[in-house]
Amino acid sequence: MIESLNHLPRPSTDNASLAEHFSDLAPALNARQAAVEASRCLYCYDAPCVNACPSDIDIPSFIRNIHQENVQGAAEKILSANILGGSCARVCPTEILCQQACVRNHHQECAPVLIGLLQRYALDNAEFKEHPFQRAASSGKRIAVVGAGPAGLSCAHRLAWHGHDVVIFEARPKAGGLNEYGIAKYKVVDDFAQREVDFVLQIGGIEIRHGHVLGENLSLGELQQQFDAVFLGLGLAASRQLGLADENAPGVLAATDYIRELRQADDLSTLPVADRCIVLGAGNTAIDMAVQMARLGARDVNLVYRRGFEDMGATEHEQHIAKENQVRLLTWAQPEQVLLDDQGRVRGMRFARTRLSEGRLHTTGETFELAAAAIFKAIGQTFDDHALSDSSAQALARDGERIRVDEHMRTNLPAVYAGGDCTHLGQDLTVQAVQHGKVAAEAIHAQLMLNVEAA
Repeated sequence: MIESLNHLPRPSTDNASLAEHFSDLAPALNARQAAVEASRCLYCYDAPCVNACPSDIDIPSFIRNIHQENVQGAAEKILSANILGGSCARVCPTEILCQQACVRNHHQECAPVLIGLLQRYALDNAEFKEHPFQRAASSGKRIAVVGAGPAGLSCAHRLAWHGHDVVIFEARPKAGGLNEYGIAKYKVVDDFAQREVDFVLQIGGIEIRHGHVLGENLSLGELQQQFDAVFLGLGLAASRQLGLADENAPGVLAATDYIRELRQADDLSTLPVADRCIVLGAGNTAIDMAVQMARLGARDVNLVYRRGFEDMGATEHEQHIAKENQVRLLTWAQPEQVLLDDQGRVRGMRFARTRLSEGRLHTTGETFELAAAAIFKAIGQTFDDHALSDSSAQALARDGERIRVDEHMRTNLPAVYAGGDCTHLGQDLTVQAVQHGKVAAEAIHAQLMLNVEAA
């Protein structure tokens, strides 16, 4: 349980009723709906939706397969480009990626083809008697992958496909990364994240070792000695701090910590819930946190951001979800002080109003206070420097806090690659992490085979 919030009450609603609040945000298409939607695709040559997809899925091709009632073919087409296409269909911000690029947006009907839902339809309804991709003959090469999140799983699967043996070192009890621990419960429901992991592992040649933490019981130097190559899919494990006094007082918590507990809870009625709460941030995690507190029964949920709506990391679609769940979005307000009661627990927060002047953010001198029994920080994730504490890891080139890689996901260290949120390339999205893992795997495979030929 979350110790910082143990003093808070539990929901007054029973678990069964609460579970209904966390049903699928976007219900799946049925066969008729999928057929109608697939028929709207124009199957564009040089389709802009493909160019907008970070994982290079051949979107017109798989939609054509659905239109031709070849769901199996559609699923295989998707998975050949994105082995985690099921979770990406659920969590991708398609409204700013493939669907925003869809030419139907400029048609008189002004509505894109629902690509994300069609992708989900194909993968949910395909029936594989065996894994759709067969491993190549064993290469005798072993690769270490650190982190069983989207980047690590994608890299491991592609390497196994090429015939290499892979060992994934994962800190947590379950694989899946953000799909298992960090996504709103109403986006990835039931045990889908684990079923997807199981599907990935069916290709064979992949071993996951849980409880291994880089910087604690694992070092990059050891991995370099024991394996032919190393892929780092570390993510961003630490939460940014506000830099305010009393930031660690009872009632203040990182949003990701609460979301993790919520996603792993067997009984939602055991979770602590604040009648009034504040969520600090402007990204999708902030929206996820605020909406989930509202669905657990919080009466007054305020999401507060220091800039304006146009600067929010959360898409308009995500902002709309928040508003639909009675979350109040407050902008141009910067946290100034955590307010405590006589017992040293959170009772609210004081904010300074802000404005832009010559392109820079300034406080106006005006302040206001919001009452709250809990404050959730969703102001961004940061790199856990402890993970790269051994001498080999310290030699990794960094761009700020993130690992520097080239277009093939190679670091400055020989045979060491990295991908996902721990790097500086692309957006911090699940689909981007999957692509990083795939690109790194292809680069690792090419280098290993080159070394074999040279020998």
